[in-house]
Amino acid sequence: MVELIYDGTTESVELKQQFTCVLGELMEQDSRVVLGDADVGFSVYGDKLTELHDKYGDRFFDVGIQEANLVGFAAGLGLTSKIPYIVTFAPFLTRRAYDTIFISLAYAKIGAKLIGCDPGFTSAFNGGSHSALEDTGIMRCIPGITIVDITDGTMLKSVVMDADPNKLVYIRMPRGMKLKKVYGSGTEFTYGEALLLKEGMDLTIVAAGLMVARALEASQVLNELGIRAEVIDAFTIKPLDAELICSSAAKTGAVLCCENHREVGGLCSAVAEALVRNGIACSYNTVAVGDRFGEVGPADYLSKTYGLETSDIITKAEKLVDNKKRFGGSQ
Repeated sequence: MVELIYDGTTESVELKQQFTCVLGELMEQDSRVVLGDADVGFSVYGDKLTELHDKYGDRFFDVGIQEANLVGFAAGLGLTSKIPYIVTFAPFLTRRAYDTIFISLAYAKIGAKLIGCDPGFTSAFNGGSHSALEDTGIMRCIPGITIVDITDGTMLKSVVMDADPNKLVYIRMPRGMKLKKVYGSGTEFTYGEALLLKEGMDLTIVAAGLMVARALEASQVLNELGIRAEVIDAFTIKPLDAELICSSAAKTGAVLCCENHREVGGLCSAVAEALVRNGIACSYNTVAVGDRFGEVGPADYLSKTYGLETSDIITKAEKLVDNKKRFGGSQ
């Protein structure tokens, strides 16, 4: 069930504040849950850090700037029937600790929740070294992992509260952002099942994470231009809901994939692979980051620089539909 409440309104608090509140609720309910980070406590938990330490000190560990060691701690705790939640900046959790995640968690079949903060352009002033523009692509190569790109606070709570001890999950969390409200509390989120948010006949927009709200905003403008866009939230990038995406693409004849990530390796690649594998002939394009390194700057500047704005979605959508018409596609 989808309770769509999108009207352009922004959530009242940053995602990290919502994350900390949900963690406190989860740790209160489930004594198996343990929490770890790599010297990012105040950055992630803010003024709630001391409160969490005071209340759950024996289930809360900080290993310092040693991300691989953080994953090793998580693996060891997982072997003792604990459910580890580990949090740090996305590039250091994925690029730096990749082999330890692959072997100590995935290969060993240990369930853990890996929260990668500040993916894509949301790294802002932390700069190019902290820009996770390829984290989804890296993690997609791990067998059996689930990858979620958080759309809003409602989804965050649902995903974080799912403390399945047997599931390894990588969660992309733009901690310092106030996201647009998309879902009501009645929405059900199931891994591997994308959410159809808006029906259309001219174009399919597949998006994930904070790009979903932008896709919905773009669809409103496109509708005024006479283009009926179907909007899908593929929040679970792995496993991907290929059935819904391919069914929509076969109907509309055009697919625009939008993500806060490189166009290579992540959702855009997963969607393209699904279309080809299932023999779906359609026009295809992406709104994603090109072949470049990240840079320093305010998030809004980086969003424009990387070509991830709502206006970019609109422009590319119009071109896709025009190409479809010129080459004899469905209308």
